[in-house]
Amino acid sequence: MHIVAQILTAIVALEHLYILWFEMFAWDTVGKKTFDSLPAELFKTTKVLAANQGLYNGFLAAGLLWSFFISDPVWTEHIRVFFLVCVIAAGLYGAKTISKKILVVQAVPAILALLFVWLS
Repeated sequence: MHIVAQILTAIVALEHLYILWFEMFAWDTVGKKTFDSLPAELFKTTKVLAANQGLYNGFLAAGLLWSFFISDPVWTEHIRVFFLVCVIAAGLYGAKTISKKILVVQAVPAILALLFVWLS
């Protein structure tokens, strides 16, 4: 269970590094493909907003990655739980306000990781 929790946590962290990259550096290319329901002309005017969102996704990834370098197992779990809950909250909010797809792509992997962290 512990290894599965680590793998799932790493996947969630890598996903958020990817989100950081495309929101900060590829918003008008990858962002357009990812959020294809938005009008194309919107991407140029929202580039700075997307970069700000990307930065926050980077903080989520950093917190999850940080949990791999904590020597105390209790604190490792606390940090992982905190950042996974933050990802879940962001995923639920995104699903409610932007697209239901965000629930599957962002929240579900974090929920699975959280369950395995608690079970390990």
